Amino acid sequence: MKLALLSDIHANRQAFEACLAHAQDQGAQQFALLGDLVGYGADPVAVVERVQGLVAGGALVIKGNHDEMAVTPPEATGNLGSSTAAWTHAQLSQSHRTFLDQLPLTLQHETLLLVHASVDGPELWRYVHDERAAGASLDAAAAFLSVRHVFGGHVHEQSLYYRGGGASLMKFKPTPGVAVPVPKHRHWLATIGSVGQPRDGNPQAMYAMFDTDKMQLTFHRVAYDHAAAAAAIRRAGLPAYFADRLERGR
Repeated sequence: MKLALLSDIHANRQAFEACLAHAQDQGAQQFALLGDLVGYGADPVAVVERVQGLVAGGALVIKGNHDEMAVTPPEATGNLGSSTAAWTHAQLSQSHRTFLDQLPLTLQHETLLLVHASVDGPELWRYVHDERAAGASLDAAAAFLSVRHVFGGHVHEQSLYYRGGGASLMKFKPTPGVAVPVPKHRHWLATIGSVGQPRDGNPQAMYAMFDTDKMQLTFHRVAYDHAAAAAAIRRAGLPAYFADRLERGR
């Protein structure tokens, strides 16, 4: 089975639709959405309703920190990450917010464990950005029987970590479009990047495909109309910074 993994959509309808279409062209048979469906972007309603349709077709979905903030916006917007929460909350209906609120923080599917941030306290939204953090997340995943692959987002970066014969982890930087063997005799953790807000200087959207038959993980980059997504942010009256970063990929 080919499972398409998408995270950090951030209400970017254009990027989301481009990644879904690309995944379908690649033979995706199921979708897993790893949180932060909303936040930053201009189309939270369209994205949430698209996700609800995918769930009706069997997609797996978990909660991200921006989904949580959209349900209960912070009283003070102390940082850029929380500055669009109240606006997003107002755009969504009560049924949309209930849908987001009821999403789980982690979800096990066969030998896979899905989490937005770290398995080590998923509600704390820790960033898995280096070997130490990846190790803590994998150690916590040991509580889930039979798990060999942990997939997450949150860091807006595509990385792959694995544990070999020793206790230490190795970090691997994947090449887009090149399948990486991820056999079950090792433990693996991947951050699959961001669909809706890439931050590595490349505006192309990110997602990954896991082939459970071949035990291969392929990271992808997808071109989309980022100018249209940026224009939508400006029309909505959201901070121009979020539009600018889509155009720069930062």
